[in-house]
Amino acid sequence: MTTTQFGAHPTGTGAVDPPDHTEHDPRGDGLLALIAGRRAGAGRRRFLSSARGRTALSFDDLWGEVGRWGRWLDHHGAVPGDRIGIVIADPVEFATVYLCIVANGRWAVPVDPTAPADSVHASLARTKPVLVISDRNGGRTASVPWHRLDDPVTRRDPAGRPDGTGTSPGPPAGGGVLLSTSGSTGHPKLVVLHQHQLLHTARAVARHHRLGPDDIGFNPLPLFHVNAQVVGVLASLWAGAGLVLDDRFHRTGFWELMDRHQVTWINAVPAIISHLTGPGPTERVPGRIRFIRSASAPLPVATLERFEASTGITVLETYGMTESASQITANPLDGRRKPGSVGLPVDISVRVVVEHGDDGTDTLAAAGETGHVEIRGPSVDPRAGVPIGEGPGGNAGRIGGWLRTGDIGCLDEDGYLYLQGRRDDVINRGGEKVFPREIEDVILQDPRVVDAVVVGAADQALGQVPVAYFTVAGPVGRPGTGRGLGIAVDVRERLGRTLPRSRRPVALHLVPGLPVTATGKVSRRLVGGDGTDTIVTLDVR
Repeated sequence: MTTTQFGAHPTGTGAVDPPDHTEHDPRGDGLLALIAGRRAGAGRRRFLSSARGRTALSFDDLWGEVGRWGRWLDHHGAVPGDRIGIVIADPVEFATVYLCIVANGRWAVPVDPTAPADSVHASLARTKPVLVISDRNGGRTASVPWHRLDDPVTRRDPAGRPDGTGTSPGPPAGGGVLLSTSGSTGHPKLVVLHQHQLLHTARAVARHHRLGPDDIGFNPLPLFHVNAQVVGVLASLWAGAGLVLDDRFHRTGFWELMDRHQVTWINAVPAIISHLTGPGPTERVPGRIRFIRSASAPLPVATLERFEASTGITVLETYGMTESASQITANPLDGRRKPGSVGLPVDISVRVVVEHGDDGTDTLAAAGETGHVEIRGPSVDPRAGVPIGEGPGGNAGRIGGWLRTGDIGCLDEDGYLYLQGRRDDVINRGGEKVFPREIEDVILQDPRVVDAVVVGAADQALGQVPVAYFTVAGPVGRPGTGRGLGIAVDVRERLGRTLPRSRRPVALHLVPGLPVTATGKVSRRLVGGDGTDTIVTLDVR
């Protein structure tokens, strides 16, 4: 496949390139140098804190841990370049071990600590670490050496000191992280990100969000995922800021917790923002919170507007993926924010291309024209994707140096990116393409609706038809009656007023809940199976 690229467009359409950030930065030598610089400039300042415990780590403490873990890895035969598994539930412990592994030139292999033992061992079998550091037992089927954090032998400094304070770790030889994609629409794949790619994005996040030493972030997202690692931990480290880590999102007492820790910004996903909309009568939203960042999944415009109106906190909708070390685009903090858009490219090149016929030629999309979203830049995994036409997503892969993300979207005349959905999610209804997000956004305009997802169902006449599933807040009554039925009828009427018949779902299902991944995305491939419980089902045809 060849690509016809039209040159730079003064209006920002077609393709958007990042600004030049080639100035010398003394922290550009890698994670070890960054940690050393933080220790030298603000060693006693608190870096990481536990949201609900007493665990805390200063920049001095982190430097000491880097030295101790470096000697520990050497002592156990894990040389620079080796893979080290991390199966740790405590967020501060996880972040500390993760940083120490990468700073010492090894490759961190994070695994979901809440997963069943069989799933953990399957992940380790795929990634092949030389050893595992964990706060849980490895089980009899563990195929690699398993070291418990609470084992005195693990905690001891091999050099004979009780800790590594005041010692100097050796130089790293690369290192980074080996991650699995979320697999919300298909099978996950492995992504390899060098520490310089991680730091490139961390620097971009810190600069774009204007993070500084006076900031304290809050991260309830899972740390085995790239977002929390880069946007939460590494961006805060780059900015010399503090970060409060929680094991997961807890709605009860949330705003009180933000006030107690003096949080200034929140790293979140749409599901969290939806739950925080409309604080209770006894809740007080702290005034020092500058913004809440939304990532991982599309944020409905109605949810964004309700949250901002009820809390007074700015929402920054963003877009990222594992293959690009997280952030790709983000709405500006002080500039124009466009509801429904995931914002402007941040230190990465983004373009939208349109396929034309069977000749294999692509052209850059015009402003507002829908096509395939592609990215290129120093943060992008050079081995990301699969060969053209193979594997989940079909055309995911690199084309002339560009990575086709698998997302469908458009750039407007100002260079803001709008996403319609994943290529795999598009429903072909008798030759007409139906984008699930268009239907989902209409359903979510009802303030009683918490979440919605539209999937394709097989149809003998049309090939595929859209079917909608949604959840609501509060009691719904007995199946097929009461409040739940009333909401479903209202949603059906809204769909009829808003969308043409060809783009409406053929059926509407009110369900108790939707299957989600650990990062808050609805797992579309698990929606609509035979075991799905329904409270109300309405025919929309």
